Amino acid sequence: MRLLDYDGTLLGAAPMGVEKAQQAMRLMLLSRATDERFIKLQRMGRVGIYGPVHGQEASVIGSAMALDPARDWMVPASREHLAMHVQGLPLSSLYATYLGRIDHAAVPEGVRLLPRQQAIGAQLPHATGLAWALKLQRLRGAVMVYFGEGAASEGDFHEAANLAGVIRAPLVMVLINNQYAISTPAHRQSAAPNLAARAVGYGFRGIPVDGNDLFAVHAAAREAVERAVAGEGPTLIECRTYRIGFHNTSDNPREYRPDSEVEDAAERDPIDRLRLWLTSEGAWSPKVEAEAVAQVATEIDAAIADVNAQPRPGAEAIFKHVYAELPYRVEQQRRDTVTRKEDVCP
Repeated sequence: MRLLDYDGTLLGAAPMGVEKAQQAMRLMLLSRATDERFIKLQRMGRVGIYGPVHGQEASVIGSAMALDPARDWMVPASREHLAMHVQGLPLSSLYATYLGRIDHAAVPEGVRLLPRQQAIGAQLPHATGLAWALKLQRLRGAVMVYFGEGAASEGDFHEAANLAGVIRAPLVMVLINNQYAISTPAHRQSAAPNLAARAVGYGFRGIPVDGNDLFAVHAAAREAVERAVAGEGPTLIECRTYRIGFHNTSDNPREYRPDSEVEDAAERDPIDRLRLWLTSEGAWSPKVEAEAVAQVATEIDAAIADVNAQPRPGAEAIFKHVYAELPYRVEQQRRDTVTRKEDVCP
């Protein structure tokens, strides 16, 4: 449970309380079970594509639990499924994205969350702008944005970090370094000993943490959020973890990394580490875990049933939620689409 500053200084990292750690464990089990269920659904042809979180649960959950959903904002990338749920997105809305019920996937009113971002790094300038808006309006709160080490090689990262440093935005940049940008290993992207050190070039603090240590991640994120809310500017947290699963269901990681590397990473599984700590505190047992796993399965079943009960979107849905008022050309396309549908299905 060590926490290092960018210059190698050892910082303190006190564990969260037992009750909160139990809550985190249940969320991490929910994340792992969601991976398993949606990979199966993808193989059955019911989901188009899915990117598992397997191995990164401590980085995702530990950071998300540092936010105050009633005050702070979250800007996710593509693999922060359960962070979005922690922030207030119902499971059914989360799952609807993958199951093709896009209208049902909308972020509910009052949930301080931007939609998931698939385009690499594109969410970073948006997050800086959102943080700047909070500051200009003198609203108390922080913005937490997620991205990977691949996105840290994009121009969007550098532009967002530079502006955030200049304006001292209340921004927490959570860089989840899972060692591979799809098939490109981290050492082929950067010669830097750690990516958190980049923050100092933009005038703010950077902290590398053990991304498989829930307590270290949470301590770093909590401190960064507190600093942002207090007006002390942005922080870059690099969570060093490992993507045990594939990049997504279209990927074959055996083409670019050895099985021995994955087996070694599995020895540092974040769920196993938290289980050991909770057990040592007398707060976890095989019986408690079996009950938690059963409850998780029930929650997943109920959320998927809720999504499946929603009507499938028709062809006209592609014109929704893009423009407040459709331009003439797009409106004509919409009318033509509806007309063709009526001709085929009277």
